[in-house]
Amino acid sequence: MDTQVAVLCDYAADYQGKLCVQGAFDTLFARQFPVVHPACALALRLCLVPEDIGDHKLGISIVDEDGVALDPERMPIIGDLKVALPEGTSFFTRNLIMNFQGLKFEKAGTYSVDLTLDGELISKTPLRLVQVAQEA
Repeated sequence: MDTQVAVLCDYAADYQGKLCVQGAFDTLFARQFPVVHPACALALRLCLVPEDIGDHKLGISIVDEDGVALDPERMPIIGDLKVALPEGTSFFTRNLIMNFQGLKFEKAGTYSVDLTLDGELISKTPLRLVQVAQEA
């Protein structure tokens, strides 16, 4: 399995197998912490090959630089990923979109969105939270 795209964005959609991404970002700015980011999406495009056929567990977790989950009670988010390829194909792509609402960040720093397959890390998407000065 190859992760072709793993990006945080304002909005993502799948239109007939095409991944549409708006407002990709890797940095958020805040005047104070904790801060709540109202809404965003994780857009994924996975390329699957015959070796990937079968049932898998896909995990998504947002973690801080110490590896602590943003929401330890709800993360990692684990879902079933059943992989089957159409007959006669050597690969198959699948778009996955995870919408997040009300993400609460306790402190500035470096975070990542970690993607696991059957418990093994397959992708890390970086996210930086930066505190900016208050306006006078």
